[in-house]
Order: sequence, then C-alpha cells, then structure tokens
Amino acid sequence: MAKTSGRRPGRAATRLAAAAITAALVGTGTAAFAAEPGDAPMFGIAGLDSAGTSYYYTPSGDGGLEKRVELDKGWKNVKFLGRVDNNADNVADGRWQLSTNGDIHYYANDNSAAKKVGYGWGSYNKLVSPGTLGGAEAGDLLARDTKGDLYLYLGYGDGTVTKRIKVGYGWDIYSEIAGNGDLNGDGKNDIVARDKSGVLWLYKGTGNQKAPYAKRTKIGSGWNQYNTVFAPGDIDLDGTADLVARNAAGELYLYRGTGNAATPYKPKAIIGTSGWNTYRLLF
Repeated sequence: MAKTSGRRPGRAATRLAAAAITAALVGTGTAAFAAEPGDAPMFGIAGLDSAGTSYYYTPSGDGGLEKRVELDKGWKNVKFLGRVDNNADNVADGRWQLSTNGDIHYYANDNSAAKKVGYGWGSYNKLVSPGTLGGAEAGDLLARDTKGDLYLYLGYGDGTVTKRIKVGYGWDIYSEIAGNGDLNGDGKNDIVARDKSGVLWLYKGTGNQKAPYAKRTKIGSGWNQYNTVFAPGDIDLDGTADLVARNAAGELYLYRGTGNAATPYKPKAIIGTSGWNTYRLLF
C-alpha cells in the first residue's frame, strides 16, 4: 500500500523522530517533543476503514511512508476525524471526532476523558482542522453548512472551541477543502479548495479571526481526478506543509510544498500504489 524507503540524515531525522513519537502516541500517551519554530505540523497520515478500524502511517523521512500500524477499532459511527495541535509544537495533541448523530467530541492523546465539544453539528457537510487561523496558539476548526456558509471555531487549547464566527458564504462551490500549515512562508496557515470543475484555489491566511483568508488565487486545474484531497502537514519532513490526494484506483500522491504562493506545490509523486480506497476517511 505505502511506498517506503530510507531516511534522511540530520534535521529530517530529528523531525522523523518526532513523527515516530506521534505515531506511537496518537491514540495513547503524550508526545514530549517540541518541533523547531516555523516548522510545519508533522501529523503523518491516518485512515479509517468501513469496518471502523483506524490505522496510522509514519513518514519515512523522504516523502514515503512506513508500514501501517493499527490505532483503534469500533469507530463505525464516525463522520469526521481531525487531529489538532494545541500548543504550537507541530505534534498532534488529540483529535476531534464527529459522530453520525451530530455530536462532536475531543479525545486527547493522554487518555483523559473525552470532552463533548458540541451537538447539532450534523448541519455541516464539511469540517477541516487547519491549525491556527485566528492568531492564537491552539488549533481551530472550520465548518461549512449545507447552504455554503463557512464558520470558524477558535480553539481554547484544551480541545473545546468558541462560539462560531461566520467567515464566508458561497463555499458550496467547492467539493474539497483542505489545509494544515503555512504554504507561502509568511507564518500564517493557509487552505486550498477544489471547485466542482476541478480547479484548485489557494486562500492565504491573514491571522485575522474575522477575515481569516485573503482573496483566492488559482493553483491549477485537473484536480477532479482525485476523490480525496487532504492536508496532513509535512510528510517529507522538510519543514513545509504538503498535500496528499487519492484517485479512484486507490493510488495516493504527494504534492510537496514549496513555500511559494505562486506555485505552492511541486509535481506529484506517488507514495501509495494501491489499496488506499479501503479508507473512507483520511485524517
């Protein structure tokens, strides 16, 4: 399923060690690694299959992935999963989990009791955990409702969130919304969105919670070849946020981040040759 290969020395190896810690502790325990300032989130890739079993893939250090490890079972009634960094060390501290009944909970990696974040979230057809958007340290949540209105929930740092802030409308033109890190090197988290014609757009982060994104700019076309577009942070461990995309054949592709807003991604590279359609959610 995943393509694996050797590790890079030096700085990438240090970041790889942090990613390995995240892999080991994503479901239990607490990661005690602080990433270098300015680095991108190192969340790796996790998948949830139709049987409700979740798996995790550690980055190999050069853009590839190690063999999967099982995380947990019994997640059949899960509608959304999003990992979040609450203390700006670029390592996930826990996950938000939306159930099919509309309740959303936060599960910390330290095995503490789950926190109920809200109810009635079934009105949203898209949730994104894009990191910090409002300028504070903790990760935030984006939610789009069926009318196409976009809302921002600011994170308190303990998994709970503020009341929602409306930050956009007309977002029902997009079939995918993704983001987890800075794409243009200005220190603010950005997102990308794919419209229904297959065009991918970049929304640069502003750091302003009331208007978290600047006017969109076109990245490229032809993205309807993918059934999932997902932002897991930094996969090749070079300090820049990346993007992954899955096609109908179950192949997984990595788009390495460049840090350049004009061309935020390098050409695609395959990192999973088959079998990735077994997962109904990537997180």
